[in-house]
Formats: sequence, C-alpha cells, structure tokens
Amino acid sequence: MQTTFDFLKKLSQNNNREWFQANKSSYQASHEEMISFADQLLKEMNKHDVIETPTGKKSLNRIYRDVRFKKDKTPYKNHWGGGLYRSGAERRGSYYYHIGIAGSFVMGGFFGPNSQDLLHIRNQIAQYADPLREVVTSKAFKRSFGELLGSQLKTSPRGFEKDHPDIDLLRYRQFMIRKDFTNEQVNDKNFAKIMSETFKEMRPFLDSMTEMLTTDLNGIPLI
Repeated sequence: MQTTFDFLKKLSQNNNREWFQANKSSYQASHEEMISFADQLLKEMNKHDVIETPTGKKSLNRIYRDVRFKKDKTPYKNHWGGGLYRSGAERRGSYYYHIGIAGSFVMGGFFGPNSQDLLHIRNQIAQYADPLREVVTSKAFKRSFGELLGSQLKTSPRGFEKDHPDIDLLRYRQFMIRKDFTNEQVNDKNFAKIMSETFKEMRPFLDSMTEMLTTDLNGIPLI
C-alpha cells in the first residue's frame, strides 16, 4: 500500500483541485492499487461468506467529497474507504474498510437500521439479551474489537423502562464493531487475508444480530 500512502500523504498537504489535476497519475496509481487490494479482499471474503458486491472496484467509495452542506470545503477525502455487502435476507450486516495515513481500520455491523428493524432488535433484546451479551462480553470479542460501538440514546427508548436490566443495550441506535491496523500491517503483502480473517471474526456478532432480525419473539423464522 506504499503507493497509496504516498499519494494520500501528499494529497492531505495539497487538498485542492489544482494539485489534484496536476498529479492525476498519482491518484490513478493509488486507485489501481486499491482496486487490486479490494479484488483480493473480495476473493478471500467469498471463501467464508457470500458477498453480493460484484467487484473490488464496486466496493470502493469515491475519493471526491460532497461539500454541499459542509463548512469544510476541501474537495477530496484523505483516505480510501469501501463497503462489502452480504447477500440474502438471512445474512444481515455489512463490512467497511478504511485505509488512511491517519489510521486504517475495519468496521462491521448495522450502521443505520431503519426504525422498524431497530424496534424489532430492541424488542428481542428486551425479551432475551443473553445471546448478544454473551458475544460482546466474550474474551475473543474483547480481544479483537474491545466493545460494542454506535450512537446511543441518553435516556431509555420510548416504550422501554429506564430500569430494564438490559438498558445499556437497548439505548443503542447503531450496532457496530471496529478493529484498527498499523501502517506496517497495512503494508503486509498478506493484508487482504488479514483483513478478511478480521471480518470473519465478526461473524458471531453478525450471526447473533441476524438471528434477532430474522425471527419473531417466539423464535419463529420470518423469512
């Protein structure tokens, strides 16, 4: 990833259209390197999951920023990011990767569940939170991801008691997990495999959430 790191470092110091146009070849070299990496990652991911994202290139987000409603008008991102989406209603959750000089990481989970899904998750947690809690408190989870992340309500959600024993989980509006990598790790020739294995380690969490989303409160499948 050294080509990409070199490009992103220079871009962060010269985040303007004039420099970008004059150094378009550096951008293209970085873009090709990221496409190659994403293709390798997709190949590794499909060995243990079913991903509907068709190509590595399709997984990559554009480097151009949408500045229409932002005070920061710098036109380009100082990182590359991309998403991989699981195929089928029985495979919930998604994967995100982020490569940047200021830090590289992966995230997985449920970034913006709609109101119907969020209520269903909360009803499941309120009834029986043990499967999810066992995952997020396990030694393997803590070793790889630390803790459950995501925006939370400051108070109890509507319809749920503030003294519910699982109120800490009920407050979540997003359910995400993250692992960071050093630049040295990112530059490892086997980094696509390393990242894929990290995504695989997310599966107990994704499976627990999927179980809640695809069954009713009696455990009967909804799909």
